[in-house]
Amino acid sequence: MQSSRRRWLKRIQSLSILALGAWFSPLTVLAKKEDAAKAIQEITGGKPIIDGKVKLIIPPLVENGNLVVLKLSVDSPMTANDYVKSVHVIAEGNPLPNIFTVHLTPRSGTANITTRVRLADSQTVWAIAQMNDGSFYQGSAETLVTLSACTELV
Repeated sequence: MQSSRRRWLKRIQSLSILALGAWFSPLTVLAKKEDAAKAIQEITGGKPIIDGKVKLIIPPLVENGNLVVLKLSVDSPMTANDYVKSVHVIAEGNPLPNIFTVHLTPRSGTANITTRVRLADSQTVWAIAQMNDGSFYQGSAETLVTLSACTELV
């Protein structure tokens, strides 16, 4: 009796481990560069993006992808006639590429943002600024992540 119960428990345990292995498979959370390109396309609506005005600073080597310091600034006087309307940060290696969006007004004073983000892997990160006239500017930075984050199922 006891041996059949042990056999049953071992089978249940094996099936559970197999099911969890399939559920948490890294293949289900792989990000694609096409997802980042699609997110950028949705943000800009197909309008051209000009390099410049946006400065994105990320450490080139990050030990832990859960706490990556990201600093960005946009060269803008932030006046009623010339200001940054929004800034989108896109990471090509994250399961959800649009990390965050910040909306600004002339009353924001400056277009400087410092925050911490999670990065799933070594990758290129873009910051896309939409100006009040509808134009888009971008800046990018690359980073190497030794301990990945964002690996939970989305």
